Amino acid sequence: MTKRGYFDQFGGAYIPEILQATFKEVEKTFDSAKNDPGFWQEYLDIMSTYSCRPTPLTFAENLTAHFGGARIYVKREDLNHTGAHKANNVMGQGLLVRRMGKTRVIAETGAGQHGVATATMAAKFGFDCTIYMGEVDVERQRPNVFWMEQLGAEVVPVRNGTRILKDAMNEAFRDWATSMDNTHYVLGTACGAHPFPEMVTWFQSIIGTEAREQILAAEGKLPARVYACVGGGSNALGLFSGFLDDPVELVGVEAGGRGLDSGAHASRLASADASIGISQGYKTFFLQDDDGQMKETHSVAAGLDYVGVSPILAALSRQRRARFAAATDREVIDALSLTMKKEGIIPALESAHAFVQAFKEAPDLGPADSIIINQSGRGDKDIFTIADAFNDPSWKQFIIETAERYHA
Repeated sequence: MTKRGYFDQFGGAYIPEILQATFKEVEKTFDSAKNDPGFWQEYLDIMSTYSCRPTPLTFAENLTAHFGGARIYVKREDLNHTGAHKANNVMGQGLLVRRMGKTRVIAETGAGQHGVATATMAAKFGFDCTIYMGEVDVERQRPNVFWMEQLGAEVVPVRNGTRILKDAMNEAFRDWATSMDNTHYVLGTACGAHPFPEMVTWFQSIIGTEAREQILAAEGKLPARVYACVGGGSNALGLFSGFLDDPVELVGVEAGGRGLDSGAHASRLASADASIGISQGYKTFFLQDDDGQMKETHSVAAGLDYVGVSPILAALSRQRRARFAAATDREVIDALSLTMKKEGIIPALESAHAFVQAFKEAPDLGPADSIIINQSGRGDKDIFTIADAFNDPSWKQFIIETAERYHA
């Protein structure tokens, strides 16, 4: 971080005057927590007793044999409570909310995992909870909407704009501007205005800290590379944080959608389609037109179609400390299918992007090398999207028959 809230030239806090005092309160509370060893211990305690940490590092023996190169390990964030890495951040922010004396939390969500995690945290701590979710994502992630509502959260479909993640974020900020006295916005990724990129990364760093210890115990040395999918960037930064000071290559994988030359993707750092801009409170690379208007994005994975990217990842890219690639929808489906059949592990569609690039590169490394893939979430939440992508006829018949029973 070059100056407060900036990473290289990226980051900052471009926020309206009405939110200045609220952001200062969050920053002050976060700084106090960072300097309090008791807070981090409280965080570790709740993550171990409530959220099943540490999550295991699984040696993918069959995939390693299949590709014949580096030894492949999978960091199992899918086994974290609520089925993804999102719990790491929301439980930490929940502790901050309690310190601030707030009684209500709001959040945005795309794939729904952050929404489920926030609703879970709210139930645990006794907060009122409202989740904003783009109408498109509500339709394709209905199981997660069901769980959010059963956990006691109000889910608000956002019908403005492109009706996906960036629009949900805009609605959450509108809510916060009118309810800041009793409400905290639990931003779900390492984006937004300072201190959120740093704060979310701090809570997610538990992934990398664990992974580093686990790989050293298993291999006796550091991995050659670590891979993570990149939407906003929280799971990638969580893993990368454990290896930033080591001679380990950091590889982030964005949504290549229908191809980088199609215009239907969400790749900010691995494509030439993004440019530096300021939106939603911070400066980074956005997929935007010449007038600064945000473009439509596409990904088979609802959690990766965000129009911007973490300012920390933008800085790491500029510094060439991290490398970024893109995986197409088709590659993602193929990697997901292979992983299920070879290892009995079902990655989320988001996580499967990281598997794609790791599979491409593992054969080029030797058997003395190891790599880590961050499985940021579980795939069972994506059953509707995955079954559709697989074009499974028995699933289609099941949906038709179920719809007929409801209609009757």
